[in-house]
Amino acid sequence: MNMIIAVIVSVLASGLVGAAAGYIARAFFANGELRRTKDAVEGQLRRAESRSREILVEAKEGALQIKSESQQSINNSLRDIQRQETQLETREDNLRKQNGDLKRKFEELESKDKSLEIERDKVKKIDSQQVEALEKISNYTAVEAKEILIDKTNKDIEFELAKLYKDAETEMYDQADEKAKEILASSMQRFASEVVGESSVSSIELPNEEMKGRIIGREGRNIRALENFTGVDLIVDEEPKSISISCFDPIRKQTAVVAVNSLIKDGRIHPARIEELVDKAKNEVNREIKKAGQKAVFDTNIKGLNGEIIELMGRLKFRYSYGENVLQHSIEVGRFAGIIGAQIGLDEEICKTAGFLHDLGKALTHEIEGPHAEIGADVAERNNLPPTVVTAIREHHDREMSCAESYVVAAADAISAARPGARNDSLERYIERLTALEEIALAHEGVQKCYAIQAGREVRVMVDPDTINDIKASSLARSISEEIKQKLNFPGQIKIIVIRETRAVETTGDFN
Repeated sequence: MNMIIAVIVSVLASGLVGAAAGYIARAFFANGELRRTKDAVEGQLRRAESRSREILVEAKEGALQIKSESQQSINNSLRDIQRQETQLETREDNLRKQNGDLKRKFEELESKDKSLEIERDKVKKIDSQQVEALEKISNYTAVEAKEILIDKTNKDIEFELAKLYKDAETEMYDQADEKAKEILASSMQRFASEVVGESSVSSIELPNEEMKGRIIGREGRNIRALENFTGVDLIVDEEPKSISISCFDPIRKQTAVVAVNSLIKDGRIHPARIEELVDKAKNEVNREIKKAGQKAVFDTNIKGLNGEIIELMGRLKFRYSYGENVLQHSIEVGRFAGIIGAQIGLDEEICKTAGFLHDLGKALTHEIEGPHAEIGADVAERNNLPPTVVTAIREHHDREMSCAESYVVAAADAISAARPGARNDSLERYIERLTALEEIALAHEGVQKCYAIQAGREVRVMVDPDTINDIKASSLARSISEEIKQKLNFPGQIKIIVIRETRAVETTGDFN
């Protein structure tokens, strides 16, 4: 029992000793941590004090710098103020001097004004005396004399103004004439085109005389079928291996030419085949018309034309006027109008389009009654072309025109028509036609000489006075005229003049 108690006491004593040792150890470690913490805090305090001293020094230095800069700025401002005060004082002195000068000048002006008023009164008095004297001398009052003087002055001014106006008008017309010549010369030298001569009757060469008979057919049935289907006149003359086609409508004539050539190549000639080939010829001519219209539009570089107008323009390829191809003439006029319009400040496209379409109505003159200008303008208006284009087409042959484009188109039309060679045949055909005129007249009995003059517009026939008397002379002129109408195709009129001259010659006797 005692042993157990001793053991227990021993264990308890050991526990107490251990607890005391642990407490002592914890206290020792706690004191060390406290010292380190204290040292760290003291270090931070020292660094904070050092930094605060540095900040204070920097603040003092910044304050000193700001104070120095402010003082410098104040000093500069003071110097500027002093300089401005000096300038103001100088200006005040100058103004005081100027004010004094102005006062002196004003006083001088007042004095002069008083003197002038006195002199003015004197002048008025003298003027009144002179007027009274003049009224007594001239027997006119001042009002009457004034009216006479004004009237004379007005007349002099009117005369001078009229003279100036006349001189300006003359100069303006001279300048306008020179400018017009310059524009026309420039337009004409910038464009040149081929001339296509008119062929009123188309002649077709035949391979042999047998073919002519086959075209005529039994009792003329083939030739009648051709005429019925095409609407042309087929002329079978005595010339070998040829047949002529005549028609007032150039498209019908071209259709007949194509059909006859196709019949010659085909060899089968009878009414049914003729009708078939005529239909094909019509289609071929229509294609050619469209192609010609498209080419003309492309050549003139005109945009915005629809198919109807292009086709109508293509029909003009087969239309001639005074020996000139109308489509070629239209292309020329379009280009001339565009050039002229551009040079005088108008819309080049409008002028060119109006010039190109100015003879549009000639494609329909065989179908619609009326002037070609009106027909063409109606077609253009129906196809929604610009109003200026429609007006120019309608007015290009009128004496009075409502827009500048109409004058341009009329001028371009005249240039194209008057251009050398435009409305004449080739030299060879021209000589042949004049020779034919003379031969017709020379074939009549009693004709001694014959001259075709004035480009074939006049034929002068010299006759034998013993064979042709005065009555026969008139009959001969009518006969020659009728024969020319039948045998030749001349545009316009031809004057036939029969000259019968009787001479009586007698001498007085022999010369010594």
